[in-house]
Amino acid sequence: MIDAEGTITAVDQEFAIVRMDEAGCGRCHEEGGCGGHNLGKMFCSTPHTFRILNPEKGVVGERVRVLVPAGSVRISALYAYGLPLLSLFFGAICGSTLAGEIGSMAGAMLCLLATWFGLWRFQSSQVQDKRLQPIIHKIHTLRT
Repeated sequence: MIDAEGTITAVDQEFAIVRMDEAGCGRCHEEGGCGGHNLGKMFCSTPHTFRILNPEKGVVGERVRVLVPAGSVRISALYAYGLPLLSLFFGAICGSTLAGEIGSMAGAMLCLLATWFGLWRFQSSQVQDKRLQPIIHKIHTLRT
């Protein structure tokens, strides 16, 4: 599991809007760290807010620890980056064999657009899967 800390800024039924304090997990200094925190600081200086499951019923202003399920980031990256890239190459190769350079460009674009549409449909069907969503795990401050 990947975890990060944030502050609840709003509550919406079973979800909370959480402003994250840092970009990435903040484990850049540890062995195997990816450096995402450093890149996040460089490119995104403003805090990000996310709609996260709130089973612990946190309230506005509370500090929370957010858990992201193991493997969900890797799978998402594979779908978001790997699959479109493979489809682009596949379309270019198929188009090239059928119609040369113009076919290569057309095939690449058609396969890329088809993949994006397919991923959009897949994402729409998976958005309610709670096993893949981040979740508030721990509340750090006591309610008053």
